[in-house]
Amino acid sequence: MSTYLIKNTSIVNEGKTILGDVLIKKGRIEKIASQIDVKEAVTEINGEAQFLLPGAIDDQVHFREPGLTHKANIYSEAKAAVAGGVTSFMEMPNTQPPVFTQTLLEDKYTIGAQTSLANYSFYMGTSQDNWEEVLKTNDKKNEVCGIKIFMGSSTGNLLVDNPLVLEKIFGGAELLIATHCEEESIIKKNKAALEAIKPHLEASDHPIIRNEEVCFESSFKAIQLAQKFDARLHILHISTAKELQLFSNLRTLADKRITAEVCVHHLHFTADDYASLGNLIKCNPAIKSSEHKAALWEGLLNDQLDVIATDHAPHTWVEKQEDYAHAHAGLPLVQHPIMLMLKYVKEGKISMEKMVEKMSHAVATCFQIKERGFIREGYHADLALVQEQPYTVSKENILYHCGWSPLEGTTFPYQVRSTFINGHPVYHEGVFNESQKGQRLQFTRS
Repeated sequence: MSTYLIKNTSIVNEGKTILGDVLIKKGRIEKIASQIDVKEAVTEINGEAQFLLPGAIDDQVHFREPGLTHKANIYSEAKAAVAGGVTSFMEMPNTQPPVFTQTLLEDKYTIGAQTSLANYSFYMGTSQDNWEEVLKTNDKKNEVCGIKIFMGSSTGNLLVDNPLVLEKIFGGAELLIATHCEEESIIKKNKAALEAIKPHLEASDHPIIRNEEVCFESSFKAIQLAQKFDARLHILHISTAKELQLFSNLRTLADKRITAEVCVHHLHFTADDYASLGNLIKCNPAIKSSEHKAALWEGLLNDQLDVIATDHAPHTWVEKQEDYAHAHAGLPLVQHPIMLMLKYVKEGKISMEKMVEKMSHAVATCFQIKERGFIREGYHADLALVQEQPYTVSKENILYHCGWSPLEGTTFPYQVRSTFINGHPVYHEGVFNESQKGQRLQFTRS
């Protein structure tokens, strides 16, 4: 394993940006200092006029393997992630077959070990009748990122709304429970009411059907369950202003039992964008009006919202061109979250240090990931070098298997120049070194 020395770079880490050098040896960060001189043979990398960030950790992606590989697969989407400076991901169980058994869960880890260029973890899936199998994941609480419950329907038909099953899981789980929260009964009611006056629905109706109440009622229910059983709950993709009242910033993240995530598309798009993008931005929960976007930004900056993720959910172009009722819900995003958030850094909406906190540090803390998410001596060298240089998203540089992005034509002020994973330079200026695969994430839960 080679030794690398990144020289004269701006190191963004734990609330500060300092100019210095970073020595990488045997896959780990050996030393951080204002100046490092070594006598041994090293590969020196000039980091001048660049920012060195801890690699982003995306806690919510859908890579579609097994069974849905016409949309994506673990190799293709992990490769796209790496090109965007995302060094670790946690992938969801709504594949075919769904991950409802421990055997199927380990099968995904086998695929990850064989094909993923990024570090990986996979959620255990829940159904209306597999709670006993789900709770076997307790034996792997330091090897599995969490348990996923769809408390609202989305791609894959994994809805769990049986109160007895929910109580069994919340009462027995010893690892993090991640929930998709939308109240199914309100969705059905809203849809029926809208269809009564408008028989042909369109994408702009999506946030009316899946409105603020849909999200709030389900998130409130999940929090009540978590509080009843003192479960560790993480609510995914918060999308409304009303839900923010459910989350606190009075405790440090490490002490929270209930945490929340916001996704880049809810920070970027609004309901006004349905006019130009239509079903391309149809997702669950829905992208809503501008006042919700403004509230999400406030909640992110004041630490009511703990982490930023993508909910990367690719579908084919054909699947997105169907009429609203049949168009699949989800956006491909994992190649671009750092560049997208750096756009807002450039605009003064968020500091680079805060961005790094929410995309790297906080995810590691929230999930108790072992020795990742920070630029610290002794930690795995999962790093991204970024530079201020325009980058335009186009068909030619999109790496998703589905071949499209809702961000096509967008020019970002920064781009990812290089990505290191476990000390290995996997990506540099459009070229991949695939000689080393990512590693299974480990956790430090007691």
